[in-house]
Amino acid sequence: QVQLVESGGGLVQAGGSLRLSCAASGRTFSSYVMGWFRQAPGKERDFIAAIRWSGGSTYYADSVKGRFTISRDYAKNTQYLQMNSLKPEDTAVYYCAASPSLVLGRKTPDEWRYWGQGTQVTVSS
Repeated sequence: QVQLVESGGGLVQAGGSLRLSCAASGRTFSSYVMGWFRQAPGKERDFIAAIRWSGGSTYYADSVKGRFTISRDYAKNTQYLQMNSLKPEDTAVYYCAASPSLVLGRKTPDEWRYWGQGTQVTVSS
């Protein structure tokens, strides 16, 4: 059973930075794509970024390109989301996700198989 556990959320002022972590267990992830989504109150869950576990190719939503960076640590089975220049509109619950053999660039939540429990990020103005 795949388990994804996020950490690193919190309260930060606009312009600040946070790094989210997502520890993965239960599988060998070499064929997986890992990703991040976020969901603000009353809104749909939106795609942010994805990374191919083997090879490290990445894909970003336009709204975060240049500010957020997705990465992964093979040895720790952990993926990260470095978030810089945060804005109040980045406030949301952030979820990590994983799926085997997924085409990089799939943005619809239904296409992703495994999810973490979410971590709150709040950006104050």
